[in-house]
Amino acid sequence: MSRTESGPATAEPALVLGAGSWGTALALVIARNGRRVGLWDIDSELIAALRQERRNRRYLPEATLPANLRPLAGLEEAAPDTRLIIIAVPCHALRSSLGRLKRFSRIRVCLACKGFAAGSEKLNHRLVERALACPVAVLSGPSFAGEVAQRLPTAVTLAAADAAVAAAFAELFQNDVFRVYTHDDVIGVQTGGAVKNIMAIAAGIADGLGYGANTRSALITRGLAEIMRLGLALGARRETFTGLAGLGDLVLTCTDDQSRNRRLGLLLARGHSVAAAEARIGQVIEGIKTAHEVTQLAAGLAIEMPITEQVARVLNGAATPREAVRALLAREPRPEGSGPPA
Repeated sequence: MSRTESGPATAEPALVLGAGSWGTALALVIARNGRRVGLWDIDSELIAALRQERRNRRYLPEATLPANLRPLAGLEEAAPDTRLIIIAVPCHALRSSLGRLKRFSRIRVCLACKGFAAGSEKLNHRLVERALACPVAVLSGPSFAGEVAQRLPTAVTLAAADAAVAAAFAELFQNDVFRVYTHDDVIGVQTGGAVKNIMAIAAGIADGLGYGANTRSALITRGLAEIMRLGLALGARRETFTGLAGLGDLVLTCTDDQSRNRRLGLLLARGHSVAAAEARIGQVIEGIKTAHEVTQLAAGLAIEMPITEQVARVLNGAATPREAVRALLAREPRPEGSGPPA
């Protein structure tokens, strides 16, 4: 399935919702593969700038938009034969975005947003299935948008219950520098992509406080245990979390300052408020809302997630970063392993 980034734009077109850094990067991948792709965002000023300048100066200023990548002022401008839709909006905007897609028929949706939805149904793919009654895939894995836009080698996981749907989206994205591994554990891939953002905030806090590499390694390891514990309770498979969408994405997000969630943790450790840190970073930080949603979800499932709990306490002002780290260090020692919560 591997190919070079070339070819006529004659195959089935695609549509990307969300012209932030990740949505733009994915649209670039699709366009460079020779596909027609529309790129829409609720921010009309951003779309107008993309149409005029042929680049996303706000998020990915170095990348020129190919001619077959068309910024859309409205979804009515999408190609009438569009069936492949990628949603890369922030998770809090997912519900409203789904309502806009009811104009399309016989679609397949790929979720490229990493987080959990608010409310009782927290798994995003189930929201899509309920709203649109269409097949859903989930794209996740260690992938910074800037590096994807620069054509740096990247490997991701694309999961769908239907192998044909997974294959269709994999074929849309796959090329010589963007490798797609298909999977069928939609819950596991989604859980790994969402919860790793919380762990990245924790890693940023620990590094910002000067705790060093030993602490960061411990956080990543115990963070993976928390992700697995939640995922298994939701119905995921254990082996999913040792792959790209689990350990791979977790290590990337916890160790590199391209991660907004890690940068948030660093700023919180240095005394910034959540609001000030968000303003300084200037983009949506999914881990903030995800920490709240996962804390509620874990409580309902009677699962211990101590790192998540302490990150949530810092974010809601119940603890300082240093108090949160002390609370984790003060926990009773327990056996390491896959048995009782540790």
